[in-house]
Amino acid sequence: MAQVKVYYDQEGNTLTVWFGNPQDEYVCEETGDEVILIKDKTGRVIGFEKLNFLLPPQAQLQVAFETIAA
Repeated sequence: MAQVKVYYDQEGNTLTVWFGNPQDEYVCEETGDEVILIKDKTGRVIGFEKLNFLLPPQAQLQVAFETIAA
């Protein structure tokens, strides 16, 4: 079963999304627009981090997923 992990750091204003094992993190690459790609040793993207991600006061982070089968 695939698993996606989403972390919101309210103090650091970051949103981190993992679709690979976080322990496999090897290198990070800034892409611009305050987005950082997180890669494993083979160069495969296993997650990303959005910097300066701010939720309005009293807002709750809601995550929805949709899968598409070919």
